[in-house]
Amino acid sequence: QVQLVESGGGLVQAGDSLSLSCAASLPTFSTYVMAWFRQAPGKEREFVAALTSNGGRRVYADFVMGRFTISRDNAKRTVFLQLNTLKPEDTAVYSCAAGYLLRSSSSTYSLWGQGTQVTVSS
Repeated sequence: QVQLVESGGGLVQAGDSLSLSCAASLPTFSTYVMAWFRQAPGKEREFVAALTSNGGRRVYADFVMGRFTISRDNAKRTVFLQLNTLKPEDTAVYSCAAGYLLRSSSSTYSLWGQGTQVTVSS
């Protein structure tokens, strides 16, 4: 089956860090653009970061401001999102997605995980 499974979320204090992982059961994982999105209660889903199939190009949303890092390990079929200096406004469900083009629009991506909850207390 085709499946993306996120992990690593949790409850942390402002200023702390979290490492999110997304395991992809995709035989052709290395050919996909991978991305992270997030959605807070009552808010629209928003783009966080994405990278090309070989990791050569990485794109981040403006609000990241150097705090997050996206990476991938094609041999392990896994994409990561390192979250540093977390703020309460970072609280959201973080989801990974796979597609064929690197875009900030969620409609670009055809495969999605269920998401992992990140909660940051002040």
